[in-house]
Amino acid sequence: MTSPQAATPSLSLRLRRHVLLPLALIWALGAAIAVVVGDAFTEQAFDSALLDDAYSVSANVRQSENGLDLALTPDALNAVLFDHSETMYYAVLRENGSLLAGEPGLNAATAPTAAVPHIFSNISIDGQRVRAVRLVHRDKPIYSVVIAQTTSNRSRLLLRLITYAVAPQVLLLLFVGWTLQRTIQRDLAPLEALQQALDRRDASDLAPVPPELIRNAHSREVERLGVAIDRLLGRIGDGVRAQREFAGNVAHELRTPLAGIRALAEYGLAQTDPTVQREQLLAINQAQARASHLVDQLLALALADESRGNLELQPVALDNVVRDVVLQFMPRADRAGVDLGAHGLEQPVEVQANATLVEAMLANLIDNALRYGRDTPDGRAPIITVELAREADHARVSVIDNGPGLTPSERQSLRHRWAQGSLGERLGQGAGLGLSIVARYAELLNARFELDDGPDGEGVRASVVFDSIRSG
Repeated sequence: MTSPQAATPSLSLRLRRHVLLPLALIWALGAAIAVVVGDAFTEQAFDSALLDDAYSVSANVRQSENGLDLALTPDALNAVLFDHSETMYYAVLRENGSLLAGEPGLNAATAPTAAVPHIFSNISIDGQRVRAVRLVHRDKPIYSVVIAQTTSNRSRLLLRLITYAVAPQVLLLLFVGWTLQRTIQRDLAPLEALQQALDRRDASDLAPVPPELIRNAHSREVERLGVAIDRLLGRIGDGVRAQREFAGNVAHELRTPLAGIRALAEYGLAQTDPTVQREQLLAINQAQARASHLVDQLLALALADESRGNLELQPVALDNVVRDVVLQFMPRADRAGVDLGAHGLEQPVEVQANATLVEAMLANLIDNALRYGRDTPDGRAPIITVELAREADHARVSVIDNGPGLTPSERQSLRHRWAQGSLGERLGQGAGLGLSIVARYAELLNARFELDDGPDGEGVRASVVFDSIRSG
């Protein structure tokens, strides 16, 4: 089976292929153009000289008493057609095609019309390719002059033109390839270093990428990749820490209630009195309820940590959420003898938030007030009021009780996990997570969580302030 590394070409190879292949194609096209253009100009130059020779011979053809006559001696003819490196052939033909002078059998193409006095063609003499021109004299007397020349000089000149035109391009292509190879190796070196640095890590090492790897990248794209990897490692690290903290919190906090439930069950099993057994069952039920509440709070905190940076905010009808949550807690408040009510729900108010988190915050605040706000001074009837107020461009949801209140130090410490007030410690309820959940959710919603004294300095006012409201 082929490995992905063997099947997928390297980035270096792909870059060279995508750059050098077009360059090679361009070079080949340029070389072909150079050959065609060089051949055309070479042929034009030599053909022009060949035509001049034909005109020189034609100018010496005379009309005599015996007919046509070539008024050139052999020496003069050799002087006219002299070429030190090529073999020259000539023929003067009468109108009927018979040979007047020159090489017998030297037949070249005939000019097609009277408007074309001469024509060039390639012919073969003794198996050798030669270039020939036929010049037709159409005035009386009518005759033709054919001049032919071997093509070795043409071939050599064309070869030299191609060499001087193509060779520099080949050298340039090799230089570009060498430069490209060095540049690609240099620019991809940070990627290789980054890969090696990550390969050497174990699964628990989520430290950021070494800064020197990013500084030495010499490339904005590689720098952005390093930053993106750092951010990814940071998010993974946050998730791992949240999981570890959640597991540790569950193991630590559930140990005591589970041990208490087991002790209550063992004691109840050891009793024969039904009344005592019922008391133990009621105690087990209460302990289970507290443990279940604790697990719910721990899961809420874990969810809040995982939602960091990924939460989508949407318009939320704050008045509807407050009304629904208050109605949910009405039966519990009635059983506890608490007067639970709501104010400020007459007009709709929308905020950018998350309905689930808003419900969870409000539920935690009301639950806290029902737990700890019932112990009122002087034995007055406990009252809990959920208030929705509009303040300029803000919306404030407050849960107000007339209980014993909090000291300034408690108002500060209760925002943190596992922190309990003096009343909570005395009653033995909760684990100090409720208000920390509210504070964390408020942070995720870009809201503010505030703890203040209630009206007239009595009780507690726990508020969540939302920005950018839209009133209906």
